[in-house]
Amino acid sequence: MAKLEIKRVYELRARGDGQRVLVDRVWPRGISKETLKDAVWLKDIAPSTALRKWFDHRPERWRQFCERYAAELDRNPDAVETLRALSARGPVTLLYSARDVEHNQARALADYLAARR
Repeated sequence: MAKLEIKRVYELRARGDGQRVLVDRVWPRGISKETLKDAVWLKDIAPSTALRKWFDHRPERWRQFCERYAAELDRNPDAVETLRALSARGPVTLLYSARDVEHNQARALADYLAARR
């Protein structure tokens, strides 16, 4: 697996981003499709709507969120394999829209992938 970075979708594209992958289930507010025309939108790899609403970006639920999200990812091998295939070609930057840079699905997804290399 190539280099994997994490970035808020609102940050500008950088030279080393490689393939940009939006990992939100819902399209980010204020971002046009044109702005992300070079990004792949893998909404199927995002946490389920029920899990996302339960988490509600509450840091005290982070550990449980990561466990539940990992279980969802285990049941969704096609989406995980799609991301692995993209990263086999070169650097990948996971894009997310949450304000919290430490407690978001992109961070949880990166940790999940790192633990299962």
